[in-house]
Amino acid sequence: MTRNLALQITFRHMDPSPALEARIRELAQNLDPFNEHILNCHVVVEPPSSHHRAGLFDITLEISVPGENIAIRTERSPDPAHEDPYVAVRDAFRAARRRLEDYMSKRRQDVKAHSLPPRP
Repeated sequence: MTRNLALQITFRHMDPSPALEARIRELAQNLDPFNEHILNCHVVVEPPSSHHRAGLFDITLEISVPGENIAIRTERSPDPAHEDPYVAVRDAFRAARRRLEDYMSKRRQDVKAHSLPPRP
């Protein structure tokens, strides 16, 4: 049995979007295999402003796991598809999943050790 993910969603400089919040919650559920290790997950959605590249949403995911904080930021993404907040959020969660998989591999010591050079 998995526990509920401790999820916090912040909409910065914009009105909250129930539809986008529902999508974020749905994507967070896809992190289910990692739930027992996730202490907290904070998602920040920020629309484009005059100080940012026109049209691109900034998404930040901060995930706390034992011994590590995983931060994913799409704010530097050159992908024009990030004009759509749903695409930006999807991409951020995909990156988070990859980072969590890496974390779990290291935790299980599945990371391949480099072979040692032969002895002379």
